[in-house]
Amino acid sequence: MKKLINAVDDIVNESLLGFCAAHSDIVSLGETAPFVLRRHLKPGKVALVSGGGSGHEPLHGGFVGLGMLDAACPGQVFTSPTPDLILAAVEAADTGGGVLLIVKNYEGDVMNFDMAREISGKTVATVLTDDDVAVEKATYSTGRRGVAGTIIVEKIVGAAAEEGRSLAELKALGDRVNAATRSIGIALTSCTVPAAGKPTFELGGDEMEVGVGIHGEPGRRRQKLKPANEIAADMVDAITNDLGARSKGEVILVVNGFGGTPLSELYLMYNDVRRRLEAAGCIIARSLVGNFVTSLDMAGCSATVSLLDDETKRLWDAPVHTAALRWGV
Repeated sequence: MKKLINAVDDIVNESLLGFCAAHSDIVSLGETAPFVLRRHLKPGKVALVSGGGSGHEPLHGGFVGLGMLDAACPGQVFTSPTPDLILAAVEAADTGGGVLLIVKNYEGDVMNFDMAREISGKTVATVLTDDDVAVEKATYSTGRRGVAGTIIVEKIVGAAAEEGRSLAELKALGDRVNAATRSIGIALTSCTVPAAGKPTFELGGDEMEVGVGIHGEPGRRRQKLKPANEIAADMVDAITNDLGARSKGEVILVVNGFGGTPLSELYLMYNDVRRRLEAAGCIIARSLVGNFVTSLDMAGCSATVSLLDDETKRLWDAPVHTAALRWGV
């Protein structure tokens, strides 16, 4: 294992220190616990708080700022943040409007965020993201996993929160966006968790994992590597079959890298996925290509499709200023 680290036990905290220093105009490090806090909180606004295991950067700390999250709680690598860390973030982010938790559907995350919600005694609601169509039940989750579609929920709900909408309205919007969003990923290599010091799983030089999870969990099947356009066809079929007749119309398309794939290959995949979606009746109204929800150093990518209407398209276009996303400001 070759990684730019000092000590395995210090990776998350040292990375957080660097992140908050590099983006000190947008975020600060929590005073009572190691979480990422929006530097300029808006009094009376519903606070959006998310989080999860580290190793998926820029998720979630990279999406703290104007138009998205107010706080993000990073656990250790691929490990849920603890309830006390989540509670500290909730207390710091709440400016009187209540708190909306955006939680990916993994058992540890769901349990710990729910525990923090109960302990807080505050007005708190939860949106659960479960956009992965690959499997209904996986190593870390009961039901579908929350993956790259989470950032679409965070962006659209974050914009609505900036407009001053109520907690109930934001929860309903978040649930609606999640229900309109589907993702699937493929892996060309495993990732290496620093504490383990070796790849999570083994793939042959001519193999790929279809439907892989963002922690390296198994997907639908392992098969021989195909040309990119055939991989794109399989991904689009999985998404559009799941969405059914709803898949025709305007959508957001996100092609997300897992951390070890060059941008040139991600754009190539975007081109192939886009063509397949258009042939299926989708209109690609908005796009994102890059590393947004990673899996350490895994090679591979995911495709996410989210159905748009006039309201959600306007909210997607609204100003955002975070370390990982910025437009309109």
